[in-house]
Amino acid sequence: MKIPDNTNIQSIDLRVRDLESSLHFYSHLLGFKILEKKENYASLSATGNAPYIIKLVEDKTAKFTHRDNTGLYHVAIKLPSRKELARVFLRLFDNDVKFHGFSDHLVSEAIYLADPDENGVELYIDKPREQWVWRMGEVQMSSLPLDLSVITNELDDKGVWNGIHPDTVIGHIHLKVSDLLKAEKFYSNLLGFNVTTASYPGALFMSAGGYHHHIGANIWHSKKGAPPPENAIGLIGYTIHIPDKKYLEEIVKSAKESNLFVELNGDSNYVIKDFDSNKIKLTL
Repeated sequence: MKIPDNTNIQSIDLRVRDLESSLHFYSHLLGFKILEKKENYASLSATGNAPYIIKLVEDKTAKFTHRDNTGLYHVAIKLPSRKELARVFLRLFDNDVKFHGFSDHLVSEAIYLADPDENGVELYIDKPREQWVWRMGEVQMSSLPLDLSVITNELDDKGVWNGIHPDTVIGHIHLKVSDLLKAEKFYSNLLGFNVTTASYPGALFMSAGGYHHHIGANIWHSKKGAPPPENAIGLIGYTIHIPDKKYLEEIVKSAKESNLFVELNGDSNYVIKDFDSNKIKLTL
């Protein structure tokens, strides 16, 4: 069976040290709308409606991870246009947020930063698919300097800030892994994502539906690394939306046969773990 073309990353759950600081970043600055807020967690979306895109769970005793631990490299938030990316960029710039980099990836244009707990965040837009170049079955990607004026020139004036655009989604998840072959075995061989680029040094990119990537994995600092402590700041888990019940059941069957952690979590929702113990919810 083939992975459904419209498979996507639905949401991410993050453990944070201070909920109010994280909400200031994700809601006040980035502009996500709060769906639900309790004493120690909050969920947010771009539309103000369910399902959530980001869930923040507070643990004031949470430990910082080491550079060589596996886990989250960054969560990539995809905006619908250069104009919308420019609006968010200038919002952050005007509030003295520190940026980590700006890249032209040939398939996309990206801005990098971190949240208050140093979780990596990428804000990006896709270039038109007809501009993507495929060679020998691989999409060509690079990390070239991004001319920010290309982004900011989209705005005549900033206008009134009313939050992030409702069509904003999680475009991809990029993970630090201990072994690229194991990552490929899990995400490609088991889940069914197609390898789109394997020639980028120390990294692997995989997708559904001919996208440049829904899953990125690298060993730049985490080769042979261990998972972070159970209560570490950062990734609790993330959700992949797979809109095909038969395909989802095939994944679960294969995972069990491979002796991987599999747990039923409600009707047709499963939690599994990859080879680095990252929790992934699979949902219809």
